[in-house]
Amino acid sequence: MRERFYRQQDDTIPTGAKQMTTCDYVPGLGGIPAAQSRVSYVDGQAGQLEYRGIPITELAEHSNFLETAFLLIWGHLPTPEDLSLFQYEVIHHRRIKYRLVDMMKCFPERGHPLDAIQATVAALGLYHSRRAFNDPAYIRRAVVRLLAKIPTAVAAFEHIRKGNDPLRPRDDLNYAANFLYLLSEQEPDPQKAHIFDQCLILHAEHTMNASTFSARVTASTLTDPYAVVASAMGTLGGRLHGGANEEVMQMLTDIGSVENVKPYLDQQLAQGRRIMGFGHRIYKVKDPRAQIMQGLAEQLSENYGCDRYYGIALALEKAVEERLGDRQIHANVEFYSGLIFRQLGFPADIFTSLFAIARVAGWLAHWKEQLDTNRIYRPSQIYMGQHDQPYIPVVDR
Repeated sequence: MRERFYRQQDDTIPTGAKQMTTCDYVPGLGGIPAAQSRVSYVDGQAGQLEYRGIPITELAEHSNFLETAFLLIWGHLPTPEDLSLFQYEVIHHRRIKYRLVDMMKCFPERGHPLDAIQATVAALGLYHSRRAFNDPAYIRRAVVRLLAKIPTAVAAFEHIRKGNDPLRPRDDLNYAANFLYLLSEQEPDPQKAHIFDQCLILHAEHTMNASTFSARVTASTLTDPYAVVASAMGTLGGRLHGGANEEVMQMLTDIGSVENVKPYLDQQLAQGRRIMGFGHRIYKVKDPRAQIMQGLAEQLSENYGCDRYYGIALALEKAVEERLGDRQIHANVEFYSGLIFRQLGFPADIFTSLFAIARVAGWLAHWKEQLDTNRIYRPSQIYMGQHDQPYIPVVDR
């Protein structure tokens, strides 16, 4: 909500406050443009999302994650030769240094996986940071390394915290299939790998969200891209951002059955609590990514057996639409992503790390765009405190 403040000396201002000029204060910077960008576009009223002008529905149906990442970062769809070279580079940079693995072995087993990956990404900068921003080859190597190594690190920590050694990546598997193999040590099911790849596309970018803003602010200082991605990961982990999909699964577990959906919803609303996975700062209709993900969840249920949580989710979405639809509160991407990740066999506490694997593409696209016309972010504030206060010696306090 936008509020107009005029600072003057009256009963509402702390004694000693100085006069200030008229200015606008917008909590959370809601709706305030923070950058000019060509990376992605959202129309919240129409439920439309585009990457570089291409509808997300088209990309999810026809593209793959690495092609989409190339599109986001370099601004155009790759030629067959460009894509082949890009895929080759990513495949051959998947391995991580043994010292990074040794570092992860020192992390507490109960630590959150995203925190472990954030620390590991920051440590990558110790090996690869040159900050040669005028060197296209450096920028490309940074992009390739981050896209290639982060899935390996996510899978490695999952094994390490169970007391096992991580697996070596397989050069014969594509991006999504290799990650599934690294987690399970089993030949991945092709359809499951394809669905996971589609999920990566759907999570890859979403304009100036909190983590992307964090990435651009960090990038504007001209620090290295590993620090940029690490700072974005720290922002992503909050329950109001990427961590929401973990909260959704906990909510569905707490509900327990279709019969308990309406009593649970009534109780949450009566207590003024948020229903996780519903509502969005931008979308006033159902999130277009949620539309696609619902279809993916249906495919998994039809082909591999109906997940009981899927039935609970459908009943909950119907009940929320009935109660809150007129308030423009609808399912968002996190509502169905947790369901799909669970059906694919992922532990709930790595859901946000999976989100991060995908969103690295968007963060890097914004990092590269920020470098093109960089100016360090330095917003102002509205000071609400006092002025000209005397210092009181400690003995007199």
